[in-house]
Amino acid sequence: MPIENFIVCVFIFVDDFLKDVGKIRKSGPDPELTDAEVITMEIVGEFLGHGKGDKVIFDYFFQHWHNWFPKLNCRYTFAKQSANLLKVKEALHTQIIKKCLESSKARIAISDGLPLPTCHPKRVRKNNPLKVDGAFGYCAAKDEYYFGFKGHLLTNDDGLILNFAIAPANVDERDVLPEIVEGISGLVIADKGLISPSLKDDLAKYGIDLQTPLRKNMADKRPRWLINWAMNVRRIIETVNGQLAGRFNIQAIRAKDLWHFSSKVLRKILAHSFAFMMAGSLEFDGILNG
Repeated sequence: MPIENFIVCVFIFVDDFLKDVGKIRKSGPDPELTDAEVITMEIVGEFLGHGKGDKVIFDYFFQHWHNWFPKLNCRYTFAKQSANLLKVKEALHTQIIKKCLESSKARIAISDGLPLPTCHPKRVRKNNPLKVDGAFGYCAAKDEYYFGFKGHLLTNDDGLILNFAIAPANVDERDVLPEIVEGISGLVIADKGLISPSLKDDLAKYGIDLQTPLRKNMADKRPRWLINWAMNVRRIIETVNGQLAGRFNIQAIRAKDLWHFSSKVLRKILAHSFAFMMAGSLEFDGILNG
């Protein structure tokens, strides 16, 4: 569809959701830009690859779509309003998940993590406003240490992001998994980082069957075809991680505090989920044709 139609589709969905939610602010005047306009610009901007910062999204819409958003005049106001809508965007993401699951036949959940660096390790002491909240971590895929956070994702076998959490990079992902699988049941596929007999037993009490590859020195009595199948399924969340890191620049976020960092992570996931909803799959590169 043309970019104009995409913007309209995003706005209508967001605006209808906000009308159902009702009044957000308990006191004070309403901002010049409506909340639906701000969230629409965030989702569209992220989808178009302009998500390296509030300034990039603001500049794009100010230069190309100001006649559609005539109240868009101050970048600081746009950035502040965007961050203040964190909880609203969380609720909106939940609504998108519900809508996608209405027609989904997916029955499997997949867990994985990806590094969210906030600065180069050598610059932590000099210029990092998140040095109190973040921590040093290790990225096995790149064989390097980094400073910041780790994003913990849960998708289904369609590729829809069901839940996510942000934790300091040194937090064991086995401590985070119970949080992101809360409320689900059935099969959950994960990597070796989540090997834990006690965790597997604890999750089983809630109807969750945690399956991970085993280490080379561990006896695996499962049939080989099952192991290969699980490894193939895991490629789905690896595709999601690649899209978040590539198209949505989730590993290039700069923020002055944890609230703004979390808000920017959320809007990237929100944009990914909206694109998934529009396309019905992870193949959403063809949504725009003009």
